[in-house]
Amino acid sequence: MKKVISLALVLAMTLTCCAFADDKGGMPGGTKLIFTTGGAQGTYYGFGGVLAGKVGEKTSTTVTAITSGGSKANIEAMDDGDAQIGFVQSDVGAYAYRGTRLFDDKIDNFSTVANLYMEQVQIVTLNPEIKTVEDLKGKNVSVGAAGSGVYFNAVDVLNVYGLDIDKDIKPTYQSFGDSVEALQDGKIDAAFIVAGAPTTAVTSLAATRKVYLVGFDDEHVLLLSALSPYYSVNVIKESVYGTEEDVTTVAVGAVVIARDDVAEADVYNFLYGIFENVEEITAAHAKGGELDLKFAASYSAVPYHKGAVKYFAEKGIKVLGK
Repeated sequence: MKKVISLALVLAMTLTCCAFADDKGGMPGGTKLIFTTGGAQGTYYGFGGVLAGKVGEKTSTTVTAITSGGSKANIEAMDDGDAQIGFVQSDVGAYAYRGTRLFDDKIDNFSTVANLYMEQVQIVTLNPEIKTVEDLKGKNVSVGAAGSGVYFNAVDVLNVYGLDIDKDIKPTYQSFGDSVEALQDGKIDAAFIVAGAPTTAVTSLAATRKVYLVGFDDEHVLLLSALSPYYSVNVIKESVYGTEEDVTTVAVGAVVIARDDVAEADVYNFLYGIFENVEEITAAHAKGGELDLKFAASYSAVPYHKGAVKYFAEKGIKVLGK
C-alpha cells in the first residue's frame, strides 16, 4: 500500500511540474543563465534585473542579473565562462569582435541577442560655469573605469574638441556611484557617465543638487559620428534631470550578447520573455518604453545567436546569424 501511495505521490508531483512547465511560454529550456550587467547605480543593472525577472517568470529559462564592471568586463567574464549573457555598448562589442582599441586580442565566441535601447554620453557637473567640453580643460574629470567603454567615449569626445585626456584634463577613473560621490564632495568637477538616461546615479544626485549637463554642438556631433558609426545624435530632455533646457549629446546602443554555446532555446526564451511582455516591463522600468523589435534586430557589428535568429524569423525579421 505504501508503495502504491508513494508512486501516486511521485506521479502527482510530476504531473504538477509538467503542468507548471506547460504554463510557461517560449521553448523548453530550463537552463540557469548568469547575466552580467553593470554598476549598481547604472541603467544596465536596474533594467537588467527587470528583464531577468520577467524572463524567469514567463519562460522556463532562469536568468540571474549581477553587477559588474560594465561592457569590457562582461565580455571577459563570458570569455572566461563565468557568465553566459551580458550587456555591452554597441561600440565595445565591435571592438571585442575585431580585436581593436579595448582588446589586444580578438574575442569572437559570442553572438548578438538584441539591441535594446540607447545609452547617452552624459557629462555631468554641479558647476554652472562648465558649459562646453572646452571648459573641461584643466579640470578634474572622472572618465569611467580604466579601459572601460566610458573611458574610450571620453577619449573620443575630448579628441574631437581638441583636448587630450592625459594632458588637458586631470582624469580620475571611477564608477558612476563613486563619480557622483566625488562630485558631491567637490573632489572632481565633472564626470563622464555613459548609460541610458535617466541613470540612477545621476537621478539621485539631481534629487539633492542642481545638476548641469554639458551638451555638444552640431559640428562636433558630426565629427563624432564620422569617427565611429556607433555614435548617433541624441537629446536628453530637460524633464529627465530637471536641467534648464534640453541637452544635445551622442549615444551608443545597449546590446545584449550571449556566448555562442548558450542553448538556442534559452536565447529564444530571453527574447520571448522581453518582447512578449513589453507593457509589463515598461510599467517596471522607463527603458521598457524604448523596446522595439526592429531596433533590436539592427546591430550589424556582431552576428546574431541562433536563438535570436529563430525568434526574429518568427516575427518576420531576418537577421544575420553565425
